[in-house]
Amino acid sequence: MMSTVPQTPCVGRPRAFDADDALAKALEVFWRKGFEGTSLTDLTQAMGINKPSLYAAFGNKEQLFLKAIELYEQRPCAFFYPSLEKETAYQVVESMLLGAATSLVDENQPHGCLIVQGALACSEAGQAIKETLITRRRDGEQALCERLQRAKDEGDLPADADPLLLARYVGTVLQGMAVQATNGICPGELRKVAEIVLANFPKNKG
Repeated sequence: MMSTVPQTPCVGRPRAFDADDALAKALEVFWRKGFEGTSLTDLTQAMGINKPSLYAAFGNKEQLFLKAIELYEQRPCAFFYPSLEKETAYQVVESMLLGAATSLVDENQPHGCLIVQGALACSEAGQAIKETLITRRRDGEQALCERLQRAKDEGDLPADADPLLLARYVGTVLQGMAVQATNGICPGELRKVAEIVLANFPKNKG
């Protein structure tokens, strides 16, 4: 039985690769090398496809990177946004920091954080990607700020707590932990960093 593809004037052969698997392989390359450090040859070799197939399935390198970012944030081990669902502000931050201490140095994946390190410094050509990652980080900070503000409104944080400052503090620590992870710090040392932050995290005295 022939299948038809009405959107195109001619029916080509079906793709001889698994797009989800290819995207996962592209994600790993971007994660290890960053956006600008990754070449099209790096991608096609890792994905097991040629350049025309890459363009047909994913668009250009920038579009592929953005798809990889979406996949990155949906990983089962992603810890930031799921942590926002914890019952208390302390548990939210504890889940984030301890999740980072484990995930950022997981031996089964590249170390560090793609959202933090994927495009810290870019040429003019990569500026849009850099801005996209800046926006993602700011979105995370805003989401944490809103969660901490709710905690303050509910009496879960002290009345003098500053949700925005706390969110920036936690975000700064998480980003620093990501850099340390790529420096080869061991999981136990990252956990100690998390524990120092948690020991000083403001709690409702009631």
